[in-house]
Amino acid sequence: MLIQVNGAPTYCYTGGKPFDAAKPTVVFIHGVLHDHSVWILQSRYLANHGFNVLAVDLPGHCRSGGEAPSSVEEAADFIGALLDAAGVQQATLVGHSWGSLIALEAAARLKERVTRLALVGTAFPMKVSPALIEASLNDPMKALTMVNVFSRSTLCAPPSALGPGTWVFGASLALGRRVLASNPAVNLFHRGFVACDRYANGEVAITQITCPVLFLLGGVDQMTPPKAAQGLISKAREAGKAVKVETLPVGHHQMTETPDETLAALQGFLKG
Repeated sequence: MLIQVNGAPTYCYTGGKPFDAAKPTVVFIHGVLHDHSVWILQSRYLANHGFNVLAVDLPGHCRSGGEAPSSVEEAADFIGALLDAAGVQQATLVGHSWGSLIALEAAARLKERVTRLALVGTAFPMKVSPALIEASLNDPMKALTMVNVFSRSTLCAPPSALGPGTWVFGASLALGRRVLASNPAVNLFHRGFVACDRYANGEVAITQITCPVLFLLGGVDQMTPPKAAQGLISKAREAGKAVKVETLPVGHHQMTETPDETLAALQGFLKG
C-alpha cells in the first residue's frame, strides 16, 4: 500500500493483508540497494499469523518517492514519520545491514514506541572499505558483484526464499540493478554505503533503547562479521538491556539463504 510520509508516497508491503493499525505491527527495513522484497517470506508469514506488517521501500527507492536518506539519522526520522502517518502507536522494528542501523537509531529516538528491536546482519561501526565506496560511485556494477560475492555463503545455495530453482546470487544481482536504476537522480549505492560508514552513534543508541533486542548474525558473514557486532552486544548487556543473540550458518543475506531459520528466530523473539 502507499502511505503519504513527509509529503511523499511511501510503499509498504503488507503481506497481502489489509492494514489494521490495531494489530501488533512489525516494520521491516531493508539495507543498501534492497527493497521490501528481501523480506518476502518473513513479512508474508507474519501478516498471515496475527501481525500487521509494513515492509517498507525507503524514500527514493523503487516504489517510494521522496529524497533518499543520506544518513542513518535521516532514515531513522523517516521511520518515526512512517509510524505517525500509518497511525501506529507501537511497533517492532526489524532491520537488515544498513536497515539495522536505521532500526537501532529509530528505536533510541522513539523509546517506548518500539516494543522489540531485531538487528539482522548488523555491525558497529559499520565501516565500508574505501575500495567498495569508490567502486559504488565509479563502477557500480563491479561493486554490486563484489558485494554479492562477499554476502553469500555459497554461490549455489539450496532452494530458498522464492522457492525451488531460485538462484539467490543472480536474483540479488538483478534486484541491486533494479534498485539502482529506480532513482536516476541519486546513486543509491554510494549514498547508502557512505551513510553506513559515517554512522557514529551506535553505542550511544543501544543504551537508549527501552525494549528487548535480538542480534541475528551470519556465522560466515564477510560484510558484517559476527565479531563486528560484539561491541554493540556488550554495550547493550552492560546497559542492562534484554539481549538475545542467534547465529545462523550463513552469510550476510540471512533472509534469502536461510529464510525459514530467519523466520523462526524472529517468531521466537516476537513471542518471547
